[in-house]
Amino acid sequence: MSESLLTMAKDIVQAQVQAGHATPDNLTELLHSTYATLQQLHHSEQTGSSESAPQAPLNWKKSITKHAVTCLECGASFKQLSTRHLRLHDLDGRSYRDKYGIPRAQSLSARDTLARRRDIVQQSKPWEKTSTYQKAQKPAAKKKAGGGQRKAAPKNGRRKTRA
Repeated sequence: MSESLLTMAKDIVQAQVQAGHATPDNLTELLHSTYATLQQLHHSEQTGSSESAPQAPLNWKKSITKHAVTCLECGASFKQLSTRHLRLHDLDGRSYRDKYGIPRAQSLSARDTLARRRDIVQQSKPWEKTSTYQKAQKPAAKKKAGGGQRKAAPKNGRRKTRA
């Protein structure tokens, strides 16, 4: 029976790879977890019990890899955990992070996706297109253009007074 479970786990993981839901980084982990889940299901069918075996605490750091983020609720892999997907589990970003102890500053995106976005932002420099940035640049340009007309302040910081 164990061999048929292993074959079934292999087929499931292979289908995940073909569908593009699994990445090369997490194939081994996915195969092991799929096999363990199938063993639990088989065991619960044999004993007639609907309770699953206690699971080890989930490590959120392992769920965020270079190419994918694994949802800790359902085990699906994505490039980013969207609010749409989290709503399927009746969660939002904040409650998901709270539930699994993920820091608020931690992005729910794959590291590769995050790096690509960061590069795009650095190239497009959207902050330079804001009106406040442009207003701040105009006085600096005027000071550079008019330079040399003002006298330098004395070194002691005091102005000379006429008597």
